[in-house]
Amino acid sequence: MIGKIKGKLVEIDGNQGLLETTSGLFYQLYLPSYLLSRLKINQSLELYTHLYFREDSFILFGFNTKEEYQLFKELITVPGVGVKTAFAIISFGKVNQLIEAVKNNDVDYFTEIPGLGKKTALKIILELSSKLKKEFNLEKIYFSEEDKAIYDALISLGFNSYQVKKIIPKLPKNLKLEEKIKEALKMLK
Repeated sequence: MIGKIKGKLVEIDGNQGLLETTSGLFYQLYLPSYLLSRLKINQSLELYTHLYFREDSFILFGFNTKEEYQLFKELITVPGVGVKTAFAIISFGKVNQLIEAVKNNDVDYFTEIPGLGKKTALKIILELSSKLKKEFNLEKIYFSEEDKAIYDALISLGFNSYQVKKIIPKLPKNLKLEEKIKEALKMLK
């Protein structure tokens, strides 16, 4: 297994980079898009790697940090998430953003990633929340009809979707709809 590789980036082709080692070997790696946008030809790199083997090919994925690499390994253990999907998730944002999305049961974060649906997003949150020792809360993901009305009202008033989603589960259950909206407004100010 190739665990880490050090060398000079000599070529970029799409989302792949060609890395030349000091021994003269060239490795073709998939690299996260945020990293590719910052790299220059002939720049030295040291990357954590994951080698994926299929019947017809070997695919090498490169990661800038150990955290990215470890999170990638966690993602590929989720049923329905393959190496390319896991790599797309890692490439989409920073590690701390991904962890926050899991902690907050933020399905929207994952569904913004091209090719990732709500069902897979829920699986990822469920699986990673147990690994990150966070509680998976289905109520935070699914709103009742009344909660949807509160959400729509607050969004129409110009509040941020993320803030509103965080507030709704905290509202007292025994209040009427109008009272819940008033309470939410107090919490958001």
